Amino acid sequence: MGKRKQKNQIFNNLSKKQKKHLKEFGEEHPFHDIVTEKAEKTQILDLPDSPVQSSAESDEDDEPEHKSAYQKLLSTLSSPADHESEDESVDDEEEVEEHLSEEGSDGDDEEYQEAGNYFTVTPEEADEGEAGPNEGDEDETAGGVEFEDKEHESQFCLENNFSGEGEQEGAESTAKQEDKEDSFKLHLDTEISEEDVKRITAGTKAKAQVKWPRLGTLLCSSPLEKFGPAGQEKDKRPLALHKVLETNWMSLNQTSNPKGAVEEVSPLQLELLSLMGSYRDVYFPESSPLTEGRQVRSAYCLHALNHVLKANSGVLGHNAQMRENQAADKAGGNKAKVEPLDEPRDQGLTRPKVLILVPFRDGALRVVQTLINLLETKGRKIDVSNKKRFKDEFGEEPVDTPPNLFRPDDYTAIFSGNIDDHFRIGVSILRRSIRLYAPFYSSDIIIASPLGLRTVLGVEGEAKRDFDFLSSIEILVVDQTDVFLMQNWEHLLHVMKHLNLQPLDPHGVDFSRVRMWNLNNWAKYYRQTLMFSSIQDPQINNIISKHCFNYRGQVATKNMPITGSICQVLVQLPHVFQMINSNSFMDQDARFQFFVDKVLPQYRDSVMSHTLIYVPSYFDYVRLRNYMKKEEINFSSICEYSTKSEVSRARHFFQKGDKQFILFTERFHFYKRYTIKGIQNLIFYGLPSYPHFYSEVCNMLQAGGQGEEASWTCTALYSRYDAQRLAAITGAQRAAQMLQSQKPVHLFITGEEKGPLGP
Repeated sequence: MGKRKQKNQIFNNLSKKQKKHLKEFGEEHPFHDIVTEKAEKTQILDLPDSPVQSSAESDEDDEPEHKSAYQKLLSTLSSPADHESEDESVDDEEEVEEHLSEEGSDGDDEEYQEAGNYFTVTPEEADEGEAGPNEGDEDETAGGVEFEDKEHESQFCLENNFSGEGEQEGAESTAKQEDKEDSFKLHLDTEISEEDVKRITAGTKAKAQVKWPRLGTLLCSSPLEKFGPAGQEKDKRPLALHKVLETNWMSLNQTSNPKGAVEEVSPLQLELLSLMGSYRDVYFPESSPLTEGRQVRSAYCLHALNHVLKANSGVLGHNAQMRENQAADKAGGNKAKVEPLDEPRDQGLTRPKVLILVPFRDGALRVVQTLINLLETKGRKIDVSNKKRFKDEFGEEPVDTPPNLFRPDDYTAIFSGNIDDHFRIGVSILRRSIRLYAPFYSSDIIIASPLGLRTVLGVEGEAKRDFDFLSSIEILVVDQTDVFLMQNWEHLLHVMKHLNLQPLDPHGVDFSRVRMWNLNNWAKYYRQTLMFSSIQDPQINNIISKHCFNYRGQVATKNMPITGSICQVLVQLPHVFQMINSNSFMDQDARFQFFVDKVLPQYRDSVMSHTLIYVPSYFDYVRLRNYMKKEEINFSSICEYSTKSEVSRARHFFQKGDKQFILFTERFHFYKRYTIKGIQNLIFYGLPSYPHFYSEVCNMLQAGGQGEEASWTCTALYSRYDAQRLAAITGAQRAAQMLQSQKPVHLFITGEEKGPLGP
């Protein structure tokens, strides 16, 4: 009897809904179980939203991503034959939610943010590699999570997030800055007409030259008359900065300085930021890795980050405003509405806004470090997920280098770090946190090498290829463009051809918020391209002229070199420059025939042994190698694809005189910088891309040279399309005289006390 009374007493204490649940399912609700042991802390896990969810769990969960945890629990308790009414189900949800909030608030250590069910990842967790669903090899994610991560989309998606504390301030500050002086809003909100598009496509541009104190001579070109030359914009504030960056941008050089000292913003950076802030295309071909390269990287990282923060703040602010309006509509209080929004156009067809192309992983590492330090303020660090994985994959492994190994300073600056050239990584910036290895369609910034993107873009006809994530790129940064010439230039051209194309799939975009010029397929006319190089080259100029259509125009630095690299030749050597009549820059037949008919016969005699032939292009190298094999000429060859044993044998036979000629490619010299001993005669089949390569190769004559200095010779071939390279080697004034002269041959002598002398 006692047990029955106890059961009746328990049953009477139940609520009406609890009794109904007990009657239908034959058991009480699990939340009302009597636990005699010490209660454990309730852990709230939202499987589709949590960034710490394992891949195995995500595969098992096939529920729609918009359902929350307690909704899934209720769906398992409902009976298919006897559904409750809509009001009762809402009450059940509120009851369970209330209980969840009571249980979860009892000492739960995890910080839970309401907006988007976003869990904050601490730097310690990130360092341990626990933060993020995208852990694993890059190859495994190449066709899946690298592009889309539907299980965790709400964590990344801006449309599902709203302005929170701190973010709202940034959105408000951005709204205040969105006036006539804010070039960000002016650039994106300017509507061009079809007539403007025709003018831009026609390629007719108004050109003007201006001179700035640090950058020097600037060549400004504008396809539309209403957007004139840069003028005196350098006198204005360089950028209307987002509030997050206002207090920290002046110290943007402190992280990249190896000495750790805080450097002030340099005049070069101020002028570059002024040009970038005007949203014109910028081409700066004087970014040396030894001096200007570090300052240039900090400047474009600040500009790109400022652009992303303003764009994201605008979207988050509009999300919050629309949510408040919806809440006011439901409450029936139209007076409490915020300012009405008429379909804000604040997005592109896909989320990635900035593409940064760098040649090596070390460059990507430095870019990410700069972004992190620009976001961090004094006393407050930001959350960086997947930091440990990023450092492991992009950091430099310690390598034991021989103590007697000597390399020039520019070589050390380029190749100091991880020099792998196959990589790509998405970066998502949200709530003052950075997520590395974010899916491309949830990223704000994509950092990659041309090769890393080429393997994703594919070619026409391939089954697995994707380029939709490049459809709405608003800022393209191409850093160390000259290094791409030493890699594979076709990869860069392939990437340029796939920029700002109409996507093949919608990728869940809200078309009501897409800007009209994105829908019109005019994104390429709004894209700003920033190109930085240490040299001027016609192929780089071709990128600017053929693949950049910014309606605001372009600005390029055009400073002619006063002194050439020939002044750095230390040996006493006569330099014979012979001009070739060529019809175009790509006409290599004229050069080959001139070399075979005019130059090579002069060096066939045994007296002219120990001759090194410097060949800039690999295709010309293959052509010469095949010809010399066919003619049975005694030669050896070294290229960038030669093995160590092949290089050693070629150098040995050439130094000993067993081989009369040695073919030597420019890319081999770029990547190795070996000193070839035994040279007595030099032939430059084409002028070097890097002007200091000319003096480096000429100075090899004094390393293990045989014979008298009086017998040394040097011959260089050039055409009128080599004007930039010729000016960098001989100086602008001499180059102009050589190109305009009627004489096809010009002689300079170095090693004299007065420097290089001409006739």
